[in-house]
Amino acid sequence: MTEDMVRQAEETLGFRLPRSYVELMYRQNGGVLKNTCYPTSFRTSWAADHFGLDVIMGIGYEEGIDAQSAELISEWDYPNVGVVLGVTPMAGPDTVMLDYSESGPDGEPAVVYVGEDRIPRRVADSFGEFIDGLVSCEVYEDEDDDQ
Repeated sequence: MTEDMVRQAEETLGFRLPRSYVELMYRQNGGVLKNTCYPTSFRTSWAADHFGLDVIMGIGYEEGIDAQSAELISEWDYPNVGVVLGVTPMAGPDTVMLDYSESGPDGEPAVVYVGEDRIPRRVADSFGEFIDGLVSCEVYEDEDDDQ
């Protein structure tokens, strides 16, 4: 990945990507996560107290954040608050987004979970906080088996 790719992605998206996201993309430009569950204090389309995020989209390729976000927002009628961040296990009915509604397009976005009701619910104040909060889904295995 290059600085030009980041600049082009930001122009396409109309948002400045969080520095912590860009730094992660320089290490690995998108892909499957090691820890794929994020705890919540609310019920999600996924479970009573968490959701999964299998993949974070990278930058500058056909399945990248810059190529897919606007299309996914339109296709799934997600709220127009920012940028779709990745793919959940349900692959469509719910998603995780960078939410610029409070920060503006050049600010530090919050991270929100969007369920089937299409209401964005803040789960982290920043992308870095979100990444740090991901846990192994093994924590929830017994719970999910009961549902």
